[in-house]
Amino acid sequence: MCGIVGYVGGNEASSILVDCLEKLEYRGYDSAGVAIHDGHHLKVVKTVGRIALLRNELIGERPAGKLGIAHTRWATHGAPSQLNAHPHTNTAGTIAIVHNGIIENYLHLKKELIADGKTFVSETDSEVVAHLAEKFWTGDLVSTMARIVDRLQGSFALAMVHADYPDSFVVARKDSPLVIGKGNHEMFVASDITALLQYTREMYLMEDREIALVSPDGVRFFNTDCQCLAHKSITVDWNADVAQKDGFAHFMLKEIMEEPKVVRNTIRPRICADKSSVEIEGFTLDDSSLRDINKIFITACGTAYHAGMIAKYLFEHIAKIPVEVEFASEFRYRSPLVDTHTLVIIISQSGETADSLAALREAKRLGAHVLAIVNTVGSSIAREADNVVFTWAGPEIAVASTKAYIAQLSVIHLLVINIASRLGRMERAAAQEYITEFEKIPEKIEDILSRCDQIRTLAERFAHGTDIFFIGRGFDYNIALEGSLKLKEISYIHSEAYAAGELKHGTIALIDKNTFITALATQSMMVEKMISNIKEVKARGATVLAIACQGSTTIEQAADMVFYIPKTPDILVPILTVVPLQLFAYYCAVIRGCDVDKPRNLAKSVTVE
Repeated sequence: MCGIVGYVGGNEASSILVDCLEKLEYRGYDSAGVAIHDGHHLKVVKTVGRIALLRNELIGERPAGKLGIAHTRWATHGAPSQLNAHPHTNTAGTIAIVHNGIIENYLHLKKELIADGKTFVSETDSEVVAHLAEKFWTGDLVSTMARIVDRLQGSFALAMVHADYPDSFVVARKDSPLVIGKGNHEMFVASDITALLQYTREMYLMEDREIALVSPDGVRFFNTDCQCLAHKSITVDWNADVAQKDGFAHFMLKEIMEEPKVVRNTIRPRICADKSSVEIEGFTLDDSSLRDINKIFITACGTAYHAGMIAKYLFEHIAKIPVEVEFASEFRYRSPLVDTHTLVIIISQSGETADSLAALREAKRLGAHVLAIVNTVGSSIAREADNVVFTWAGPEIAVASTKAYIAQLSVIHLLVINIASRLGRMERAAAQEYITEFEKIPEKIEDILSRCDQIRTLAERFAHGTDIFFIGRGFDYNIALEGSLKLKEISYIHSEAYAAGELKHGTIALIDKNTFITALATQSMMVEKMISNIKEVKARGATVLAIACQGSTTIEQAADMVFYIPKTPDILVPILTVVPLQLFAYYCAVIRGCDVDKPRNLAKSVTVE
């Protein structure tokens, strides 16, 4: 959610800022703006809507300057409008700020500032920062920012420019990501590494409550006492081309098509040569400590939460460890039964999800060992967890997560094999059989992707429905939840997922001749039960699309349409089952004319609670 970029150097700032903002469009936004220092004054330009509108406005305004900050806003406090868009300024227009996050004590600060005679023009929490900067101005960027940070409660990434400083600006962060890129006598700031890859590969990852003074020749870091800090840069080695569509109509489709490669990249380096075990470089809990674990607690949000539900089945069935799964947004507020004998697993694509980060900190406070499964190197969750396993899915640009989910499931399978083997709950032969079947998954995903035209044809029949229900049992119910989420995220069709065995306990009252059902029947022991459920909804007029494994031909007698996935052992089949559901959601959204990569009201990285 929201995006910050900043630039200072020898080139015109406005075009660079807009280019970087466009790389952050996937985060979700409703307005955008820039503040450019022309050498004497600050020029602020803001628009409501897409960044393309801001670019056009800047062409007309032609603000010249070699320093600037910019922002994309996703509304939290106040509706999308030009006044609520960032950057915000003080009344005199000598200070401009951009802010990601939420300032929890802004009402108290606003009341205080109004009493001081400050005039507010927006409904946002962020505007208080500009007026605080004026109130606390010391003549120095760093010390002023330190005083601001000391007064703020909540989460924030901040960038501030001042008319008196034409060649430097200041940034700070707490619980919201910010990276600094080093160029050739020029420096860049952004909320995400992806925004800067076209300009530099040398990055500094800011830590919590750090302040940085950015100028053309480098960056200096400080704590909130204005003491200098040492900071090492990292070199980013992934290919910027992966953030381009490569001829696909949408990033989402491109990312679905990358899933076979993602699974291979995630599992191959971790499988031992004899295929009897796996080694996970980021999971360093020793055998003695592992034996002391009596419970696993998984917490995550959205799609990552659904991956956690699959993990619960696997850990309990194979590793014989009891597992709880909880939404990260609920974790802190339910007094979780977590202690030093608990392994807490945090799953997050971005590694910056605010609720998940808060859950991680609470788990550590309670004494648990925290393992993070994340996709983003250098993210807050990756840095703060005791151990981290990266999914190696590469940058995921589309808001709706697809390949990152597949990668999360892949890592979970690796962890299950590793833990069950080390605890003596999986024999060597069983591990070899598991791994052998696991290595076949990428090829089987390719088989499904080769039949995407068939899925589009199915989507054409369902796309204009008003209600689509997903049903399944066991693993299939967990995948039904993810399939339903994907559909409503990007097509805006009302969709719900239900455990098929619960239909008779109320849900079946919603079924009539206008209802579409996607029935998942991939679990070998439950196919006959699912056929009975399909017949129940068919008897009430529903149209049913079934997803089944090859060989389950009896299902054709019950469903209106069937899409077959390659036959696979029950424990691995969820990785395959979700692929046609992702494509189904994608094609429904395309047919309905929706903005697939940037669905309304949603953001890729949810960095506020």
